[in-house]
Amino acid sequence: MSMQEKLLSICDRHAELAVLMSAGGLSGEEFTKLSVEYAELSPVVEAIGELEQAMQEKDDLADLLSDPEMKSMAEEETRTLNARIPELERQIRLVLIPKDDADTKNAILEIRAGTGGDEAGLFCADLFGMYKGYATKMGWKFEVVEARENDVGGYKEVIAQITGKNVFAKMKFESGVHRVQRVPKTETQGRVHTSAATVAVLPEAEDVDVRIETKDLRIDTYRSQGAGGQHVNTTDSAVRIVHLPTGVVVEMQEARSQIKNREKAMKVLRTRLYDRERQILADERAENRKSQVGSGDRSERIRTYNFPQGRLTDHRINLTLYKLEDVVRGEALDEVVDALIAEDQAEALSRLET
Repeated sequence: MSMQEKLLSICDRHAELAVLMSAGGLSGEEFTKLSVEYAELSPVVEAIGELEQAMQEKDDLADLLSDPEMKSMAEEETRTLNARIPELERQIRLVLIPKDDADTKNAILEIRAGTGGDEAGLFCADLFGMYKGYATKMGWKFEVVEARENDVGGYKEVIAQITGKNVFAKMKFESGVHRVQRVPKTETQGRVHTSAATVAVLPEAEDVDVRIETKDLRIDTYRSQGAGGQHVNTTDSAVRIVHLPTGVVVEMQEARSQIKNREKAMKVLRTRLYDRERQILADERAENRKSQVGSGDRSERIRTYNFPQGRLTDHRINLTLYKLEDVVRGEALDEVVDALIAEDQAEALSRLET
């Protein structure tokens, strides 16, 4: 289907939806479904209308270029249109990019210490603070689901729920191995060490996204343990859930209530199973191509934080920023996020046009 045919199809569907919604006889669920689709198509239909109007104006101005009295005005307006038309075309092409259904979802953020011992755990805490700061800047809600500390104030693992508008769309490219280069607090000779942490950003699954059968679960309870093996409390409030068909395991001990821990564990389990299904589909789609930005490969080293040089480098798009402290506070992380989204859109547009 050519681009022109796609645009005509969108306009026809938009008009059809308007007729269906005005005809009546729809259930509340049917009307809501149609109205959501109508709202999604409305901006592109509007842009198509603006593009057609701009092209017509350009044709009309061409006739005035031969008129000595109107030539100057026609040339100026033509220059304006020549700058506006490509932007309208770009907006339309962006809307035509196939959407990720998970983009509007909330996210579960998981950060785990990798190589580097205690320093890796401290880096985990830094990344946790970075994302918390970014969430605050974006107006999102940031809530700790589970945290396992090490003995020096860092994390072995920390899981958080991020709630807000288009959280996953903004955060999904953060998944991967993050590497830090700096002098650890425990280093007495001033040597720079390299440590790593793994970040996974998963779209939070709802009940309708994943069906979990009770018979497929094994649920164990045990006493919560804190850093260094100390008991957090003396009741069997910690919960471990194993999804038998896939072997996915979730452990939760953050809350003092077994019921709360079970609820949190089921939320994380549902999200991991949903992400597992998405990864299988993504692998199938990506057999014949590899997207450097959106590959979702969590074993891939994606970013280096070099503290002695104040430098952050994202290796997927060769982006380097010399404002590391601002990024780690979450204040300048949007510069990295926006660059990744722009690159992903550029790749998607190139695929759309081939």
